[in-house]
Amino acid sequence: MGKMKIKLLPDGSIQMETEGVKGKKCMDYAKVLERLADAKVYNMEKTDEFYQQEILELDETQRLGDT
Repeated sequence: MGKMKIKLLPDGSIQMETEGVKGKKCMDYAKVLERLADAKVYNMEKTDEFYQQEILELDETQRLGDT
């Protein structure tokens, strides 16, 4: 599970960084912060994790169709 680090800066802006979130899922975290803080994203810097793919791991007892 990923983490979201939030910093409130002296000028009133908010800085957010995700950790452990691979690929475009970090965009979902940014949307959550926008809603919670009633804020707008003006600048986004992508880390190496943005360009990585999340790997789905199943143990031997799980199947993709199981509910």
